[in-house]
Amino acid sequence: MFRLQPIFVFLLLALLTRAGLAQDVLMGDQIQIDPMNPREYEIGGISVSGTRFVNDNVVIIASRLNVGQRIMVPGEEITNAIQQLWRNNLFQEISIGVSSIQGEVIFLDIQVKERPRLTRYEFVGIRRSEADDLRDKLNLIRNDVITESLLFRAESTIESYYHGKGYLTPSIEIIQIEDTARVNSLNLEFHIDRGNRTRISEIHIHGNEVLSDRQIKRIMRNTRERSLRFLFTSSKLVEEDYEEDKRTLISRYNELGKRDAAILRDSVYFVDDDRIEIDLYIYEGPTYYFRNIDWVGNTVYPEETLNEVLNIRRGDVFNQSKLDKNLFMNMEEGDVSSLYMDVGYLFFQLDPVEVAVENDSIDLEIRIYEGEQARINRVSVSGNTRTNDHVIMREIRTRPGQLFSRSAIIRSQREIIQLGFFDQETIDVRPVPNPADNTVDLEYVVEETSSDQIELSGGWGANRIIGTVGISFNNFSTRNLFNREAWRPLPSGDGQRLSLRAQTYGRGYLSYSASFTEPWLGGNRPNSLSVSFYQTTHRRNLARTHPDYGYYSIIGSSVGLSKRLTFPDDYFFLQQFINYQHYDILNSPIRFIFDNGQSNNLSYNVVFGRNSKDAALFPRRGSEVSVSLQVTPPYSLIADKDLSDATPQEKYRWLEYHKWKFRGNWYTPIVGDLILTARIRFGFLGFYNSDIGYPPFERFYLGGDGLSGWEIDGREIIALRGYTNYSLTPTDDRGEFIGANAYNKYTMELRYPLSLNPMATIYALAFVEGGNAYPDLQSFTPFSFKRSAGFGARIFLPMFGLLGIDWGYGFDDIPGRPGSGGSQFHFSIGHTID
Repeated sequence: MFRLQPIFVFLLLALLTRAGLAQDVLMGDQIQIDPMNPREYEIGGISVSGTRFVNDNVVIIASRLNVGQRIMVPGEEITNAIQQLWRNNLFQEISIGVSSIQGEVIFLDIQVKERPRLTRYEFVGIRRSEADDLRDKLNLIRNDVITESLLFRAESTIESYYHGKGYLTPSIEIIQIEDTARVNSLNLEFHIDRGNRTRISEIHIHGNEVLSDRQIKRIMRNTRERSLRFLFTSSKLVEEDYEEDKRTLISRYNELGKRDAAILRDSVYFVDDDRIEIDLYIYEGPTYYFRNIDWVGNTVYPEETLNEVLNIRRGDVFNQSKLDKNLFMNMEEGDVSSLYMDVGYLFFQLDPVEVAVENDSIDLEIRIYEGEQARINRVSVSGNTRTNDHVIMREIRTRPGQLFSRSAIIRSQREIIQLGFFDQETIDVRPVPNPADNTVDLEYVVEETSSDQIELSGGWGANRIIGTVGISFNNFSTRNLFNREAWRPLPSGDGQRLSLRAQTYGRGYLSYSASFTEPWLGGNRPNSLSVSFYQTTHRRNLARTHPDYGYYSIIGSSVGLSKRLTFPDDYFFLQQFINYQHYDILNSPIRFIFDNGQSNNLSYNVVFGRNSKDAALFPRRGSEVSVSLQVTPPYSLIADKDLSDATPQEKYRWLEYHKWKFRGNWYTPIVGDLILTARIRFGFLGFYNSDIGYPPFERFYLGGDGLSGWEIDGREIIALRGYTNYSLTPTDDRGEFIGANAYNKYTMELRYPLSLNPMATIYALAFVEGGNAYPDLQSFTPFSFKRSAGFGARIFLPMFGLLGIDWGYGFDDIPGRPGSGGSQFHFSIGHTID
């Protein structure tokens, strides 16, 4: 501890004894000041002594004494100056003396002793990771002034840190060591013994009847007692979590009509060195019911409409949470506030007042101030450092001149999130009301995040590891291609997508593709244009002149148009594609239905669907549903030619088929950020001519992680965790996979985010799923499927996309394929296991 001298220390050294000597210079022992007879002087100068780190001018300014100022000596001005210097907390000793007097002019000297400064600090007795955490929390830096307050704050911060980890009795000692290399400086050592982790041995609950002990302990999910039931959950006591759990418990009682419920008292006490117990004394109170609900001030909507939206009836159990939700914010079913604010009543207010409480009944009067309708004056965006304003503005549903609409703002936020260029957790809308003219300015605030992606993945195909590298520029700008200043490092900001991808296992196999998407063709409507080109070649590793040399080559392209619809609602979309693939086969190096020849696949694909999910990366609510049809012309029926005895080359020179698919994803919040995801997939491949039958192309391959490996025949690879790759796919007589012509798949997943940081989004998941693949539509049975369950995690890194790992257990045996089920690990890079 520092020894502090008294605040009021004066050097009383001199006194003028007669007026005739008023202009003499008095110094040292000549100066005498009578404390009983103050005298007025003008300050002629101020000096500072004793400083090491602090600038002298800073000390003079902090004292609030000025040259030319007239002061009484002794007097309040000197006292106030010393008090001002103490407030700066920079000194451990302060005094103000007189250095000389010249007539009516006095020269002062401020004498200080600075507090020591911090040179460095370290922790003793803890792990390095804990020390790193504490450095971030303490935020101590070199040359900090060491005060009692700083030491107390540091000790409290360390103590709180260990309390949060369940160590309730940490021992902290701060050692101050003089730094001999620096003047008036100290090194600090924090000696820490965190002690034993304190566990909650038991929670005793008193006074509860409506909720059982077990229900209450389940509600208090962050304050768990040690038991087999909660073996894998923490039983430490964290004060903030404990207080939050108590508030949650009372809220639950309120939902049950227990309006007066309260925790009368609670106590936490040690029963052992590392064990505590908690006593909770609860007052549940009577159950209350809604009786009369009256509306006052409503002119826009009648009571019948408001009551229908409020959805609370006479005799319902009083539920404060439901009342607040249905009055102010109900995303699922609508609320009274939205009813008004969606038609411009921005200044609308309502106040539910309990006007009578009789026995167990409550009468409410809901007082409404409707105000005037507000129109949007100005709409702006901010925070977009790379994306051009027009890319964001075209997604916004609020326009100048329109009536204010809360639902339109929420929808605009959703559309901005769907772009994938911004952090979905920080997107904000700032309304600036102008009550004078009943208008409002809207500012959409975004935070850019990296949207470009690199794909690096590996798969298994042709008994080899297939390597894939790809890059996607998701916010590209073609109009700036020739603008040298826009290359940072590539032109971006217009929301276009450019993707390049290559796949190989060496000289024998090479596949590459390129695609481009313009999301707003023409710039005026959300009609998307996409084009793609790809080529895949598989060849024998022989010289071209070798008699056994051969290859299997595919060249393909696609053009698509997508349109957002406004009917039945504006979540619907329609996509149409024209696809063409040309197959060229010479002495085929892979087993196929024919070894030499050519085949062509010209198809039209239409997708009709609805997408209302609220975010692209981690959706919490909404759905994605689509049905698609891919068809080719029925060449054989048009030609009316008998192909019963035709060779495979003749049958498949021009492929003909029709392919149907259904996809559905639903997202439902359970508690907080715990999300339930349900998915359904169906696929069917059909033919026109029984003489040709099912084509050997475009089939479904089910099982495993869904990594594409290598693609030679338009196959669709569908993941099913808990089983090896392709293991649920039909085979021929030799046991080789030939693809399925029908499949079904069902998935239920629980997802919980561990980090929603846009630079590293992480969520954990647990799943149950089932599916099966069938050789033809006749054998399709929707409720006969192979089952699996497991858990996993996903990490989204902007540069690499979605990385995943899953452990799944397949419960059902696969005939003829032992080991295909059971315990299986699955990895995914650059795509989701869907």
